[in-house]
Amino acid sequence: MRRTSPLWLSLLVVAAPALAARRTPPPPRPVAPRGDLSASERATMELFQRSNASVAYITSMVVRRDVFSLNILEIPRGAGSGFIWDDQGHVVTNFHVIEGASSAEVTLADHSKWSAKLVGVAPEKDLAVLRIEAPAARLRPIPIGSSRDLQVGQSVYAIGNPFGLDQTLTTGVISALGREIHSASGHPIQGVIQTDAAINPGNSGGPLLDSSGRLIGVNTAIASPSGAFAGVGFAVPVDTVNRFVPQLIAFGKITRPGLGVTIAEAAIT
Repeated sequence: MRRTSPLWLSLLVVAAPALAARRTPPPPRPVAPRGDLSASERATMELFQRSNASVAYITSMVVRRDVFSLNILEIPRGAGSGFIWDDQGHVVTNFHVIEGASSAEVTLADHSKWSAKLVGVAPEKDLAVLRIEAPAARLRPIPIGSSRDLQVGQSVYAIGNPFGLDQTLTTGVISALGREIHSASGHPIQGVIQTDAAINPGNSGGPLLDSSGRLIGVNTAIASPSGAFAGVGFAVPVDTVNRFVPQLIAFGKITRPGLGVTIAEAAIT
């Protein structure tokens, strides 16, 4: 039986890595040509490009006292979404996004950050209005639609900041109309839009858009046993928003019409 000498074994061990090093890897696989985007894909892309500048990221802060140093600290309480209402710097969001906050910060699509002042709240509608001192050139008010002519099955688009992931687009359809949900204050909100567009924590206060890029609702809540999106989301209809936001801007709250009756003490004769 012929044996291989230790010298040859050593040479083989040394030469094997050298031979491997001289091997060239196969070239990358060629990229297959892409076909044209569909008309619906192009429409969705254009809608996002038109609309994302109107969407804001909102961070709320709360004051806490450090139990060891006794220093007053301002720490993040929560995060949500909102949208630019007008060129005066008004930003609309959900009431529950800023409820209990000592201050709030608004981040625009260009990543500029602005301290926000609370202008008005409507807990019974889960709406709130903030204002930032941003120049008009940085503000792109969202186009307003109507919720009167919505149809089950029509396409909808949600832009927001789920889990802090800013400028996230999700799509779906209107699943049902005329739903009723309860606000954070326990008041019923009627005429609510149900959608299967993904709405997750951080989407609250963001816009629900139609295929024209018009605001048709404010994303508010989900129905889920786990807290994660399960295909059932809800949005406050835009007609409710368009009715009450001007009151919040003017008066800081929803005003109710009075009877116009004044009670005066009768004179005794």
